Amino acid sequence: MPSKGIYTLANDVVYDQLVALINSIEANVSPDLPICIIPYDDRLEKVKQEIKNRPNLILFEKQESIQRWEDFAREVWNAHSRAKESKINRPRWYNSHLQRKFVAFDGDFDEFVFYEADNLAMKPVDGVFKKLQEYDFVFDDWEHKKATSAAALNIPLIEASTSYREADIRPKIHDASFFASKAGFFSPQELLELKEKLIEHKEVEWINGLGWWDDVFLFNYLTFRCDRPLYNFTLSPDGKDRTGNCADKDPFVNIDNVLYNEQGLKPIHRIHYMNYSSSDFARLCRGEDADIRYKDIFLYYRFLKQPELRPAKLIPPSSLTKVNRFLQKAAQKISRTLAK
Repeated sequence: MPSKGIYTLANDVVYDQLVALINSIEANVSPDLPICIIPYDDRLEKVKQEIKNRPNLILFEKQESIQRWEDFAREVWNAHSRAKESKINRPRWYNSHLQRKFVAFDGDFDEFVFYEADNLAMKPVDGVFKKLQEYDFVFDDWEHKKATSAAALNIPLIEASTSYREADIRPKIHDASFFASKAGFFSPQELLELKEKLIEHKEVEWINGLGWWDDVFLFNYLTFRCDRPLYNFTLSPDGKDRTGNCADKDPFVNIDNVLYNEQGLKPIHRIHYMNYSSSDFARLCRGEDADIRYKDIFLYYRFLKQPELRPAKLIPPSSLTKVNRFLQKAAQKISRTLAK
């Protein structure tokens, strides 16, 4: 039987989220599936200590693979037309290492599920692995519903350049915060061929400029161009497969610390805490009443194995604290812009 496992991407900055994710996987997916942590960068002191304390955790250590994906992403993004823009216009995720998640294709698991660290697992992934018997990529998100101007792929340009129509392109658009696939895709030779298409043939412009340096947008090009079969649960003909997943948008019902879609009480694969910062979660874990939806479910899993450390009471930040944070954030944004 093929080996199966789970990947995530993390460092010490997202430590609280990482622990919550791991606990939710062990509780709701399987305590036996191995979990491989891909290092976002070298800030790993807490992560390595967690690995020592859990027999099912391992660290991804194939540096050649990490560097290969770093180099690929950098060369591709530097070839995009947005690379010539003013530094002021560069997105906050410019020069990020989110593309490291793709080293999962070079890993030891024959079949895998990837969870971004800002997710919590809510149900087993047996059905996800079953889909891998028919498809090469499996997703569960609503990215394909985005307006054309915000879609990961430049649909009008692809239509003008190829025989693909929007009806062919749109169902293949997806997120990268939760997906399943198989080892061996995007080998060095395949990446070399894709890089030639992207840079020499200018297909990098097939990637919507809004997502310049965004791993999700790059991943969409890769899965679209390689033309392997793809499945998205939100496009399933079976209504019970179609659920929400976003903490900041979708309504859920909490039953015994497991979330269900509000309409029909359909079980969800994961809750995605997108648009919340790691500092928000760190403050929450220290006892601040941070403005995070479904914060109770996060705290439950974060302190599942250390309930005595869970804050007994959440205290709202003062008005002065809020103002200071706003000013600090503005100063940091200016500093980042000047550094670029």
